[in-house]
Amino acid sequence: MKSTPFDLTGQVAVVTGSSRGIGRSSAELLAELGAKVVISSRKADACEEVAQGIRKAGGDAHVIACNISRREEIEALISGATKHYGKVDILICNAAINPYYGPLLDIKDEAFDKIMASNVKSNIWLCQLAIPAMAERGKGSVVIISSIGGLRGSTVIGAYGISKAADFALCRSLAGEWGPKGVRVNCVAPGLVKTDFARALWEDEERLKRRTASTPLRRIGEPDEIAGAVAYLASDASSFMTGQTIVVDGGVTTAGA
Repeated sequence: MKSTPFDLTGQVAVVTGSSRGIGRSSAELLAELGAKVVISSRKADACEEVAQGIRKAGGDAHVIACNISRREEIEALISGATKHYGKVDILICNAAINPYYGPLLDIKDEAFDKIMASNVKSNIWLCQLAIPAMAERGKGSVVIISSIGGLRGSTVIGAYGISKAADFALCRSLAGEWGPKGVRVNCVAPGLVKTDFARALWEDEERLKRRTASTPLRRIGEPDEIAGAVAYLASDASSFMTGQTIVVDGGVTTAGA
């Protein structure tokens, strides 16, 4: 019998982009809650460092390097996870890119296509490969890490915001399609978090000052503070929740002028 609805003992989780930042914190927390975790990012050595830390803490972790922009590598990730652990119960679609920082109408086609391919199409690929087997077992949870960039306009990361808004729609549609088979699909939308990925935003002192001044909690987030929402959506604690988005942003999207 599970001690709490957050207990993930016996569950297998695949977490993309889990060598650092939100993905790493999420993988570490899922492992702490009992899940067997597949650590994945482009660089195997960086993944192995995370996996070793999980193992030293008494957890079970396996490494499969994957560039999410390549379908064959996503296929190898899901098939490899299934071969190693026998199944995939939890899929955390965390990896994303943002190669362009500037006005939306100045973006080159190549950069826009890369953003949409890595941030949206790769999630479709991951779900195509992982969800059917979850449905056969009658249970599964997919968590897509989106962003409040999908809820708000931006003068510097507009294309990224478009891709993250698309993830909300993807989540809702998949939830409707697969809910009858017991598979839940939800999103987490973080605000500004102190990760390497968002460094261009929080290292700009003036931009950071303006952001924190307009955020009710008066600070930006830490990766561990997003991991809790991921764990909730991955676990039975959220068993009646699907097609939804949890915003974790220090209140910035609720603040008035």
